[in-house]
Amino acid sequence: MDRISELTARALALLGGDPQADRAVPPTGFTARLTLFTAAAMAFLAVFAIALSLATGRLADRWSAELARTATLRISAPADQADAQVRAALTVLEQTPGVASARALSDDEERALLEPWFGPDLPLDALPIPQLIEIVETADGYDATGLRARLQAEVPGAVLDDHTRWRQPLVTAANRLRMLGWVALALIGGATAAMITLAAQSALAANAQVIRVLRLVGARDTYIARAFVRRFTLRAAAGAALGTVLGVMAVAILPDGGDAGGFLTGLGFTGLGWLAPLMIPPLAGVTAFFATRAAALRTLRTQS
Repeated sequence: MDRISELTARALALLGGDPQADRAVPPTGFTARLTLFTAAAMAFLAVFAIALSLATGRLADRWSAELARTATLRISAPADQADAQVRAALTVLEQTPGVASARALSDDEERALLEPWFGPDLPLDALPIPQLIEIVETADGYDATGLRARLQAEVPGAVLDDHTRWRQPLVTAANRLRMLGWVALALIGGATAAMITLAAQSALAANAQVIRVLRLVGARDTYIARAFVRRFTLRAAAGAALGTVLGVMAVAILPDGGDAGGFLTGLGFTGLGWLAPLMIPPLAGVTAFFATRAAALRTLRTQS
C-alpha cells in the first residue's frame, strides 16, 4: 500500500512539474509540433493495427466454427441416375453414426453459391452441375474413411469433401494476419519512441545555454531532465489522444460489406473492442516518458 502511494505521489509530482525547470523546455516551436504530429500520426495508425488484429481474430474464429462440423457431398452422375444416387447417398448418411443431418441443396441454393462467379442468370438445367448435399456432423464426428468407402461402393458418383484441405489454410492465414497487426503495433511504438527521442535531443541542444545556467546555480541533471520528461510525456499523450479519436472516427465510417462482403469487410471494432483504442494514449505517454528520460540523461552526461 505504501509503495502504491509513493508511486501515485511521484506521478502527481511529474504532472505538476516545476515552473522554474519548465523554462528549460520551449513550450512551442519545432520540437513541440514534431512531438504532437508524430504521436497523433502513430496513434492513428495504431488504431487500424488494433482493428486489423481484432477483425482477423474474429474471422479466424468464425471460419473455424462455421466449417469445423460441416462437409459437402458432391454427386456427379448422368441425369437419369442423379435422383437415385442422391436418395441412396441420403440413406447412407442417415445411417452413418456421427452425422447430425444431411440435405440436398435446391437449385436456388446452388445458383446462389455460383452467382459470385457466373452471375445471377446461370442456367443450371443446361450445365452439368453436380448435386450437392450439405452434411452437419455431431460433436463426436463421424468416420470419414469408413463413410468414403461405403459411398464408393453404394454411390459411385459421390465425392466427400470435409473441408479439411482448405479450412486450416484459411484459419492459418487469418491468424498470421492477426500476428502481423500486433507486429505493426510494436513497430509503431518503436518509431514513436525514436521520433520522440530525436525531438528531445533537439530541444536539449537548442537549450544548452539555459542548461548551463541551471547547472551554475546548482541544478542537478535529474532536475533538468524531469522538466523535459514531463513536457514531452504530456505532448505525446495529447497527440496520441487526438490521433486515437481521429482513428476511431475513421474506423467507424468504414463501409459495411453486409452479406455480400468479402475478405476483411468486418474490419473494425465490436462490443468491448471499442474500448481497446483507449490504451493508446497511456501507452504513448509511457513510451515518451522512458524515451525522453533516457535521451535527456544521456545528452546531459555528454554536455557535462
